[in-house]
Amino acid sequence: MTDLRIQRRGVLLGAAAAGLGLASSNSWAQSTWPSKPVTVVVPFPAGGGTDAFARPLAAQFSKSTGKTLVIDNRGGAGGTLGASIASKAAPDGYTLFMGAVHHAIAPAMYPKLDYDIEKDFIPLALLANVPQVLVVNPKTPSTNFKQFLDYIKRNPAKLNYGSAGAGTSHHLAGELFKQQTGTFITHIPYRGAGPALQDLIGGNVDMMFDGLGSSANHIKSGRIKALMVSGAKRNPAFPDVPCASEVGLPDYTVTTWYGLWAPKGTPADVQARIVDEIKRLGTADELKAVWASNGADYGGMTQQQFGAFVSTEVKRWAAVVKASGAKLD
Repeated sequence: MTDLRIQRRGVLLGAAAAGLGLASSNSWAQSTWPSKPVTVVVPFPAGGGTDAFARPLAAQFSKSTGKTLVIDNRGGAGGTLGASIASKAAPDGYTLFMGAVHHAIAPAMYPKLDYDIEKDFIPLALLANVPQVLVVNPKTPSTNFKQFLDYIKRNPAKLNYGSAGAGTSHHLAGELFKQQTGTFITHIPYRGAGPALQDLIGGNVDMMFDGLGSSANHIKSGRIKALMVSGAKRNPAFPDVPCASEVGLPDYTVTTWYGLWAPKGTPADVQARIVDEIKRLGTADELKAVWASNGADYGGMTQQQFGAFVSTEVKRWAAVVKASGAKLD
């Protein structure tokens, strides 16, 4: 009997030791993040605003950690397809999601989403905040905003504008513009800002309300022309482009922000490692230069602040969608 008790005790102690070993192993694996390449799902095709910040971030990440940050472009459905894919990824810190303001708009535009940006993701960091800019093809005869607006008013329904997809900030920026100027322009949705910009450059669409992140290089090269930035002040990266307040639209304020999330269930210590790494990357001179050239401000929020910001944005854009009557095209 005594021998049997000793045997049972030995089995229990062995199991406990194995459990502690497994827990220790898991804890070690989490604390050493990243120990292998990390994938970031970018829910738009290459060449858009999200890409403009994701790829420099990836380059700096590899330089800082010695591990590759793989950009996985999954465009479609106004950015919601990629978000859906990322929401179902393993919550181990090796698949992250880089979304944008579009994902705060989506709940009001897509009532049948199979994910919830607030419940199925853990907010990690606000990465960049950039104003929207009204850009046109260089062949447009108008040389400034006033001339262009007069032309739109004289030619109702003749012009169209491209967007990164129905329900994106590009789309609603156009709807807001129509409301505030009393004009009518036709919405042409694309699978991302990159394809829309290429058609704008090619003259297949007339105008676009884009984030400076994806438009900046094209503006500087002369492939497209900027007529106005949203908000009450000019952007330091483009000091010659007037702001909305200057051209008679004091209430036209639309910004595009980009953030990083992890799937729900990602361990807290892994979250902390990711957040610490992102903070470190944000102070690098190389990234500061890229952000400045794109007319962007770095986020600088804590996890909690970013989560609260997203919740506020979801509510704010739901009200905008309702007031504008915007619908999926």
